Amino acid sequence: MPPIKSSLRGFAIAGLLALAGCTSSMVHDDAQWAATAPTDTGQAPPADGSIYHDAQNMELFSDPRAHRVGDILTIVLQESTQASKKATTSTSKTDSVALAAPTLLGQAATLGGKAASNALNGKNAFDGAGSSSQSNQLTGQITVTVSRRLSNGNLVVRGQKLLTINQGQELIRIAGIVRPQDILPDNSIASTRVADAHISYTGRGSLADANTQGWLARFFNSKWMPF
Repeated sequence: MPPIKSSLRGFAIAGLLALAGCTSSMVHDDAQWAATAPTDTGQAPPADGSIYHDAQNMELFSDPRAHRVGDILTIVLQESTQASKKATTSTSKTDSVALAAPTLLGQAATLGGKAASNALNGKNAFDGAGSSSQSNQLTGQITVTVSRRLSNGNLVVRGQKLLTINQGQELIRIAGIVRPQDILPDNSIASTRVADAHISYTGRGSLADANTQGWLARFFNSKWMPF
């Protein structure tokens, strides 16, 4: 086999394997989404026997809502979006030009025994229409931890929830910035109050595989398909 054809075949096989690998890596285990532990003060815990000490973290007169690194916060998912777009275009143009035959000494000029008059007619029409609509909805709850406290008091939160049901797994991840004053007394906050929110809902398993196009179908529907 010529070396050029062998190289082309090798590139083609590598591309197909890359496309096939996309279906098996829908959910990634990422350490950056792990729960954030409370900040360690580095102080040795006091001896047991006292009624109250700092290591127990019993804040008798403070707000129980999350406000420190490592605190737990529940985000209520209330995402609902709907968008629609419609466009219609219609154009029409008609042209008509008539040139009478010139006269010479009172007689109409002729060409080949026919009057030398001309007429031009043109007509152009275009009609176009398009519409698009999309709606999404995501409800539920996910509990996250505070990963960082900003200088203005806002809290950077992140977390994930992994559900394994029968032959499939569902992974929900969320990250964003919340204001302490938006946190409700039950230590929860609506997802619509999370700034710079990054929400992902993915899955893997038999149901996800059955609902995913194969690598060959994705190739024919990709931008690399010239037809």
